[in-house]
Amino acid sequence: MRVLFVSAEVSPFAKTGGLADVALALPRALAQKGVDVRVVMPKFRGVQEKVAQVESAGMSEAARFRVPVAGEDKACIAFESTLPGCEVPIYFLGHDPYYDRAAIYGEGTEYEDALERFTFFSRAALALCGALDWAPDLVHANDWHAALIPGLIRDGQGGVCSGAKTMLTIHNLGYQGSFPVEKSPIVGFSEAVLAPYVQGGKINLLKGVILSVDLINTVSPTYAKEILIDGAGLESELKARQDVLYGVVNGVDLDVWNPKTDPHLWANFDVDDLTGKALNKSSMQKELGLGDEPETPVLGVISRLAEQKGFDLIMDAFDSMMGLGVQFVLLGTGAQEYEAFFAEAQTRYPGRVASMITFSEAWAHRIEASADMFLMPSHYEPCGLNQQYSLRYGTVPVVRATGGLVDTVQEFDAAADSGTGFLFSDCTADAFLGAVRRAVEAYRNDREAWRELVLRGMRQDLSWDASADAYKELYAKLTTR
Repeated sequence: MRVLFVSAEVSPFAKTGGLADVALALPRALAQKGVDVRVVMPKFRGVQEKVAQVESAGMSEAARFRVPVAGEDKACIAFESTLPGCEVPIYFLGHDPYYDRAAIYGEGTEYEDALERFTFFSRAALALCGALDWAPDLVHANDWHAALIPGLIRDGQGGVCSGAKTMLTIHNLGYQGSFPVEKSPIVGFSEAVLAPYVQGGKINLLKGVILSVDLINTVSPTYAKEILIDGAGLESELKARQDVLYGVVNGVDLDVWNPKTDPHLWANFDVDDLTGKALNKSSMQKELGLGDEPETPVLGVISRLAEQKGFDLIMDAFDSMMGLGVQFVLLGTGAQEYEAFFAEAQTRYPGRVASMITFSEAWAHRIEASADMFLMPSHYEPCGLNQQYSLRYGTVPVVRATGGLVDTVQEFDAAADSGTGFLFSDCTADAFLGAVRRAVEAYRNDREAWRELVLRGMRQDLSWDASADAYKELYAKLTTR
């Protein structure tokens, strides 16, 4: 089976969130199961430098061709490399006027020519197959950035991909690719094929692909059900396609997220020896200027600072939460109001709060390994990866019962000796604080039960193996129809 996997982000070459991690791990897992998968992404600024940092991975020119966008033929140079740790080919589609920029999507706000940039991307991904003389059985598009691909194939503009089935993975329905309808000529569709993409005075790429693609999946079973009720304005379209709507929970790349071998940590550890976890906690406390207090629970957060992630709940409950006698560590950037709040919180709680308003891969790993609990009070969460990283690293998740968080975290029950974390349902600061309080009390009241809770989480099978099998089954559904 030949699969073209199209994603705007692929770790470690370009990353703003979980999409990039999935676009690295899933193709690798599929390849191990015999799928001939090839990955395509834009050649953003910095890609060449990132490729050079990957051991044994080089980058060479693979093809040159032209791509029609907005009535003009624009040059594309495709470069080939491989994903880290495997032989899966990845192609970087280069057009410097679109992609040689300081950021992936925009600086503060989205780039004005976003529709042009990702129209080029979708068209170039299909044109690449012709240039390589390689025809996929299936094109797997991810999020709105690749949402024009099913329409291009339906419109007879797929080239050698014209006979391919199409599949869309929705990683986050909150991002839809919506543009003024006056810009629709940029896309270059016939009137009939453009029609599903039109929504009032806008063209909505996610709406159009939902109605045009052969099969849709989201990144957790619960999220697939939730969006039929609250689908960010696309409920009717999703209900119309619910017979081809599935949910497959994301896995964890165990080569990258493994506390036993993680090079970012001060000390490694595993389920057989947790000594290194305590050493990491102490090292982090010293490094960040927190009190070196082994018995004080450390609450960690690693996230985009966005409303979706429930920072309004954390802020409303913050002083009461700190009143529980905890330490708090945050890593992330985002909305200015959130950045300002947590920067000021560090000043108000010296030695107890550390706010790193930045992103650092190394510190993301260190916080996961060092914290006692991980906070994820999301308003909605398609899948979530950090709660799974936390389980892997012996850090107990405190999460809202939504989306993939429900599918991956089970409520702790001391009497039944079961569960892997603490959940709350109501989207309120009081409910969030109640879950944190339960976690802190469990931590302090019975350290042996807490140790078993930690070990249960670490023993969970979080690998991509089962998820890759599920994706392969979805591919088979399409290609055998």
